[in-house]
Amino acid sequence: MKVRLLVQFDPKAKRWSAVFPELPGCTSAGDTEAEAIANAKEALVLWFEPAPVKLAAGEKMLELALP
Repeated sequence: MKVRLLVQFDPKAKRWSAVFPELPGCTSAGDTEAEAIANAKEALVLWFEPAPVKLAAGEKMLELALP
């Protein structure tokens, strides 16, 4: 699976921002472009980390993999 990352320099903040357009709230930043990309990779892993879910009787949780 591949995702798109938008990286741009903010001259006002003097920092690089990194945003995954298709993943709401999955963003990061850095003092350099390379740092912003590295931080974005970490944010991506955390964004996909499963949250605890309490299941009701008769429910089951499945895991799916994307090609």
